[in-house]
Amino acid sequence: MTEETKAIDVESLKALVRTVPDFPKPGILFYDITTVLKDKTGFAKLIDMLAAHYLEHKIDLVLGIEARGFIFGPALAYRLNAGFVPVRKPRKLPAPVARVTYDLEYGSDTLEIHLDAIQPGQRVVLVDDLLATGGTMEATIKLVKQLGGEIAGLAFAVELDFLKGRERFKEYDVFSLLHYDE
Repeated sequence: MTEETKAIDVESLKALVRTVPDFPKPGILFYDITTVLKDKTGFAKLIDMLAAHYLEHKIDLVLGIEARGFIFGPALAYRLNAGFVPVRKPRKLPAPVARVTYDLEYGSDTLEIHLDAIQPGQRVVLVDDLLATGGTMEATIKLVKQLGGEIAGLAFAVELDFLKGRERFKEYDVFSLLHYDE
């Protein structure tokens, strides 16, 4: 794919994103990707473009972060011929788990992963719908490290560049398709 073709494809995907003002609270502009997901060509293009970034790497697992990472993760895993592992909110997984609690702007949250989900040395891509401040991804990285996984990349459909979440992950390959400056 040429850079020109990629730019055209990115712009066509951005055209599918619905912006919703004042959601979830006044002053916030929400980038709604459900309009990309319902477009069969748009969704396929998004997954293909994410996969293209990792096709030349040996990827063992794709980890999807609850809940919207569950939408992209299995499709990306399929395209990369990799397994899929869900990273869940507390008390959703039936077997023994590793757990990390992390701070949010308005409190704290917890994520869990099965203890046997990643074998030491397995190469994993972590995927979520949105990179904002990066707190949830940072917590997921801690889980991967607890289990001995090797992080091959962090993948996002959308990145809110003005929140500078990428700066938390300078040591990783961060790949986002759709960028927004405000």
